[in-house]
Amino acid sequence: MSITVLAIESSCDETAASVCRDGKILSNIIASQKVHEQYGGVVPELASRAHMQHIVPVVDQAMKTAGVPLDELDAIAFTQAPGLIGALLVGAQFARSLALALNKPLIPVHHMQAHVLANLIEEPSPSFPYLCLTVSGGHTQIVHCESPAIMKVIGETIDDAAGEAFDKTAKILGLHYPGGPLIDQYAKEGNPKAFKFPEPQIPGLDFSFSGLKTAILYFLQEHTRENPDFVKDRLSDICASVQQRIITILLNKLKKAAIETGITEICLAGGVSANSGLRKGLTEAGKKYGWKTYYPSLEYCTDNAAMIAITAYYKFIEGDFAGLDITPTARANW
Repeated sequence: MSITVLAIESSCDETAASVCRDGKILSNIIASQKVHEQYGGVVPELASRAHMQHIVPVVDQAMKTAGVPLDELDAIAFTQAPGLIGALLVGAQFARSLALALNKPLIPVHHMQAHVLANLIEEPSPSFPYLCLTVSGGHTQIVHCESPAIMKVIGETIDDAAGEAFDKTAKILGLHYPGGPLIDQYAKEGNPKAFKFPEPQIPGLDFSFSGLKTAILYFLQEHTRENPDFVKDRLSDICASVQQRIITILLNKLKKAAIETGITEICLAGGVSANSGLRKGLTEAGKKYGWKTYYPSLEYCTDNAAMIAITAYYKFIEGDFAGLDITPTARANW
């Protein structure tokens, strides 16, 4: 029996739709929102309005690209949590309405679980069990993945996420939003050993980035007092040093998790997994520690509907559906 799923993602500032058939992604359409750049961050009300404008054309394009008519769909999936509640409501209401109109099952998907399963979209893909370091603007987690249906968070940030550390550092440096990719770009030209920043000593497998952010702020304040052009003169070295510290924090905890679990199938996921330094660092760690390492293609790292679709495909196999009364939630536990 063939399984064809339409998936909708609207958790933040990307409106996305994807069609998946039997675990193969047939289309992955994403409409990004440029309106937030002038504000230095995502404005929830503007995001919701943009989703309402984009969702019909995006879904239509996803269906046309996949070459799948509506009557061939077996289920409708959507991001149910977590995210901006107004943005989630747009995708949820559209999905519920379409499921009702077509009399098809409805599949709610947890956004962070979808990031973990994005590693299953392409070959080669990890074997179960695997560990996934999921890094984004709002989350930093180490996930023990036993199967597509059984996942457990074994480590997470106790304050800020790694993506926040990148973006807020970029803001302090005067870089445009979103700043994380710009730090990655400048870091390629800098010396990662130029400046030393502290590594938080957090017990277990949890992370902390608030102290690092504060240390970076004080460092820059001190040096700009002495030399007002310090950031301009040393921007690449600053970015390279900050990025290197964030990467070592992430990979040191991942190494600890691999030792504790004995798992050698190791993955990256989330928006920050697009960072070239982190991808390179994971590859090098894999060679050093004997891991098999994986990370999704760039289009599946940031928010996208393909990861929602692949997750929904496995949930369909398990018969994990929801009623039309299901509602989105801004925060959700696993």
